[in-house]
Amino acid sequence: MDITQALVLALIQGITEFLPISSTAHLIMVPLLTGWPDQGLPFDVSLNTATWLAVVVYFRRDIICISMGFGRSLSERTLKGNHEGALAWMAIAATVPVLLAGALAHDIISHDLRTLEVIGWSSIIWGFVLWAADRRPGKTEIEGIGWKEAVLVGLAQALALIPGTSRSGITITAGLLAGLSRTAAARFSFLLAIIVGALAGAREGAEVADAAYEAPWPALIAGFLVAFASAYLAIHYFLKLISRSSMLPFVAYRVGLGALILAYAYGAF
Repeated sequence: MDITQALVLALIQGITEFLPISSTAHLIMVPLLTGWPDQGLPFDVSLNTATWLAVVVYFRRDIICISMGFGRSLSERTLKGNHEGALAWMAIAATVPVLLAGALAHDIISHDLRTLEVIGWSSIIWGFVLWAADRRPGKTEIEGIGWKEAVLVGLAQALALIPGTSRSGITITAGLLAGLSRTAAARFSFLLAIIVGALAGAREGAEVADAAYEAPWPALIAGFLVAFASAYLAIHYFLKLISRSSMLPFVAYRVGLGALILAYAYGAF
């Protein structure tokens, strides 16, 4: 893998990972359009680690507050008057459905569902669902999230295992349907991404350990830096954008991308 391939893939991963447009839908099209060989698991782990680190660094203050609240909840054995601790427990609970779904349907998700047709239709269908949810966003901010909202978002997150759905897209959609504001839905989605990303990274790290010595280190390092920077900027400007406008640009983009993928899958070009 050369540096050009590494930089392009890193930029795509960084920009699309946390936007509601499905990074999988983009990354699966790259080798089809370019003819590039598979980049390999070590490179995938490098990019995933970079984007995970970007969201951790961006929300570092929130993480510190929530971690302190979580510690208080353990020492005091109550969540009364401790919203940060409650938010930590809600985020953990909201992660359980995706873990169970991943364990029970791993083979189906990894093989049977990973097709252009599934990715294309998922991008379109869930794009329209996002549009419907975004037409009347709620007013509840992150401080007002309760167990009802957390459970709904957690159940929706399990659907993100279907390629093309977009983890951030489906969790933001569920948050909006539960009455959260656009910003609150996005911030809770990013909080869940930190937990899911940490668990996935631990699993992938164990798988890639034996192949690390053969990895293309210059490409890995370059890809890591680009993915980190682009993911950090994508999070920042996405939050600024949705604080004053709707999700419609992302809906339109998803539908257009899904149509393009389906056209390719059905041999239109």
